[in-house]
Amino acid sequence: MAFPKIGNLAPAFSLKNQDGKTVSLKDFKGKSTVVLYFYPAAMTPGCTVQACGLRDTASALAALDAVALGVSPDPEKKLHKFIERDRLNFDLLSDPDHEVALKYGAWGPKKFMGRSYDGILRTTFIIGKDGRLLHVMDKVKTKSHHDDVLALLRTLD
Repeated sequence: MAFPKIGNLAPAFSLKNQDGKTVSLKDFKGKSTVVLYFYPAAMTPGCTVQACGLRDTASALAALDAVALGVSPDPEKKLHKFIERDRLNFDLLSDPDHEVALKYGAWGPKKFMGRSYDGILRTTFIIGKDGRLLHVMDKVKTKSHHDDVLALLRTLD
């Protein structure tokens, strides 16, 4: 599975957030740069570190006219618990059939403890206000993800 091409329109999506409300990529067109990040599972250690980093840099993201959206296969109820537990201040989107992850090339073969399976590939996509894909981060480090995203956004201005 390949990532969408930089410079092309990012694949459209509409997914339910933690409150069952539909969030679409087109909602942000002309308003915000979207930091769309795919993560394997809500409330797991690495995913929590990554989400809390983005939570703690929300004002810096806002200053750059950017909004974070997290996507995982988790059901809305679990996303709601994750947001409450860690006081997250951005939407988490439920992609139970991994349709959107597939469109973005963020679903594929993984290995864990000697086992091979298909799952979410931790990847972040920066989508411009015009809806075009600006950057793909496919080597994501959960501890520095937020800093890496901010540094990248500053170079795109």
